[in-house]
Amino acid sequence: MPSRCEIFCELLIAILLPPLGVCLRHGCCSVECCICLLLTILGYVPGIIYALYAIVFVDRDEYFDEYRRPLYYSSA
Repeated sequence: MPSRCEIFCELLIAILLPPLGVCLRHGCCSVECCICLLLTILGYVPGIIYALYAIVFVDRDEYFDEYRRPLYYSSA
């Protein structure tokens, strides 16, 4: 489970660059990252809203396997 500081940093990044925040949480080629990139291209505010949703509410442990991991995943 990420600490409060990690979540705060991810939310701050998600507000500034929505696809980057989702990429750090879910991985670069995940469906969430592609949706966020598309929404950000279509409009900055929808990209921010989806990024905040993907970071706060989507359970990332459901998507983990050996081949798809976020950049800073810790197994502890």
